Amino acid sequence: QVQLVDSGGGLVQPGGSLRLSCAASESIFSLNAMGWYRRAPGKERELVAIITRAGNTNYADSVKGRFTISRDNAKNTVYLQMNSLKPGDTAVYYCNALSTALVRYWGQGTQVTVSS
Repeated sequence: QVQLVDSGGGLVQPGGSLRLSCAASESIFSLNAMGWYRRAPGKERELVAIITRAGNTNYADSVKGRFTISRDNAKNTVYLQMNSLKPGDTAVYYCNALSTALVRYWGQGTQVTVSS
């Protein structure tokens, strides 16, 4: 059982930045991949960014060039740096981990609100 703790959300003005953190309860090298999803009000959950154990990354088209996923192996933590935020980025962001047994684990979610 992998436990994930999301943090870093908040209220930010359009054009601003936030950095989300996801701390895992075990070595992130033991996981196939980690990522961030989001769910906006009235919309389905969507993938935002992922990073594989090999360090490969992938992003939703809507965030390419603005968001960056990274990891700190020593801290078992994955980050999502979000720049040039738009009102359309407003959502609850969830950290996700995929184990080698292909079991998914989720963080509790952190609210990001982009508004002036």
